[in-house]
Amino acid sequence: MNIGETSKATGVSQRMIRHYEGIGLMPQPDRRDNGYRDYPPRSVERLRFIANARDLGFSLEEIAALLSLWDDRDRASSEVKAIALSHADDLARKVTALEAMRRALLDLAEGCSGDARPDCPILAGLADTRDRPVRELTGAPQKSKVVS
Repeated sequence: MNIGETSKATGVSQRMIRHYEGIGLMPQPDRRDNGYRDYPPRSVERLRFIANARDLGFSLEEIAALLSLWDDRDRASSEVKAIALSHADDLARKVTALEAMRRALLDLAEGCSGDARPDCPILAGLADTRDRPVRELTGAPQKSKVVS
């Protein structure tokens, strides 16, 4: 398959296919006499693997580790499970942080009348220079306090 056919078959853009080749997630394909890339079925499987892993939010580093394990038939499944569980823990932390941000926004919106007046508690809340509890929950950097 050429790169266009491979892109259609996997749902991965041609640009991303080239990127994955450049960073080593995909092997460089053979070239036809006309210079076009020629992707074998195994490359299509590998691209689908990468696309599915990206859809699950794995980082490129995690995907590289998973691909290495996928290629290693002597691997222990415990290694794969450890990566998946670690990623699931990361996702749980992100869910907690997103929910904290959502609650903070809803709290700000609740104080806003949403009418034609210019007073806006949402903007005032965003401009507030005091540390907000959501910073602790989301892992956002804390503002340094000036001591006089």
